Amino acid sequence: MDGEPQAMRASSSPRDAYRQAVEQAGFASDEAQWRAVGHLEACFHALQEAGSGNTAAAIPGVYLWGPVGRGKTWLMDGFHRHLRVPSRRLHFHHFMRWVHRRQFQLSGTDDPLTALARELGDEIRVLCLDELFVSDIADAMILGRLLSALFDHGVTLVCTSNQAPGQLYADGFNRERFLPAIAAIERHMRVVELDGGQDHRLHPGQAHPRYWVARPGEPSVLVEVFERLRHGERVSDGPVELGHRAIPVVRRSESVLWCRYADLCEQPLAALDFIALGDRFTHVLLSDVPSLGGGQQAGRIAQGTEDGVARVEAGQRDFPELTRQDDGVRRFIALVDECYDRRIPLYLEAEVALGELYPHGYLAFPFRRVVSRLQEMQLERFGRRRQEEGRHGGAR
Repeated sequence: MDGEPQAMRASSSPRDAYRQAVEQAGFASDEAQWRAVGHLEACFHALQEAGSGNTAAAIPGVYLWGPVGRGKTWLMDGFHRHLRVPSRRLHFHHFMRWVHRRQFQLSGTDDPLTALARELGDEIRVLCLDELFVSDIADAMILGRLLSALFDHGVTLVCTSNQAPGQLYADGFNRERFLPAIAAIERHMRVVELDGGQDHRLHPGQAHPRYWVARPGEPSVLVEVFERLRHGERVSDGPVELGHRAIPVVRRSESVLWCRYADLCEQPLAALDFIALGDRFTHVLLSDVPSLGGGQQAGRIAQGTEDGVARVEAGQRDFPELTRQDDGVRRFIALVDECYDRRIPLYLEAEVALGELYPHGYLAFPFRRVVSRLQEMQLERFGRRRQEEGRHGGAR
């Protein structure tokens, strides 16, 4: 986590780091986390003993899954940080973005996916993927062959997910195309559940509110927040370009963006546009966030997100029941995920309290992750390292 003690960074293995976090940094000891650390430790030592050559014997990876806030990402990052073999750590959506782009570039070869896996296997020994969640039929159709090819080329996979392998893409169209991916995961990875326990995203840490309920007739609290965060940078109210679209802003500076919910989440933007946003800004402010619940209606599917058009092209006609606002909710989820993974503080001013933002509906499962991540953003430690990078010109 941000601000971890030097002693933790100097530890020699995932188990040492976890022990020091408990004994020296005041982290709560957690039995399920200890079990997960044991599997990560075994994988870590097997990799160190096998060496970095891509001809080394295949080393089983680790699949960490469980409810939000159980420390899965933190444990995987500790494992990755201590590796001494070539490795790469990516958010799952960023990885699939690279896969689709590279597959297109290799379209003239006999088997682009095999070529891609061989290329990756020549570069790294370990691939760490955070937040494996499959809702896109194009991803589902690729992953079975891709994962098998990666394992065949000696790549060890360590990943986190909120779902067990057998639950991935459970209600997806043409799910049989995804079953080889599940089989490959269960054959080549140790599946470890971080069950029950407390949400470790909520502590330890000092409170730092970044979510407010708007008070009718009163000025927005984000006025003062924006002025504090811009650090004297020049202010503009000109639109920002995202995905070749001019997105209206309330205010923006070189490193701080303030938009209204409708302008950022109700436009036909996709996850790639939010990745570009994260490349440019170190803080994001979002006002006029409405209550996102409401009655369901049949026959519509969110457009402008990764899987909407792909499902139509694949022939799906029994669309899920979505609320009138679910198009925007899906983009809001993508925005929160991108900000969380990049450690970009997201400041929200909404119509209702966080727990009432999306109480039920088709997207309730992924929205539980959103709530947990927004709760962690209410702690002072969140984004501390990214903020310092921004002040010193280190923002991407």
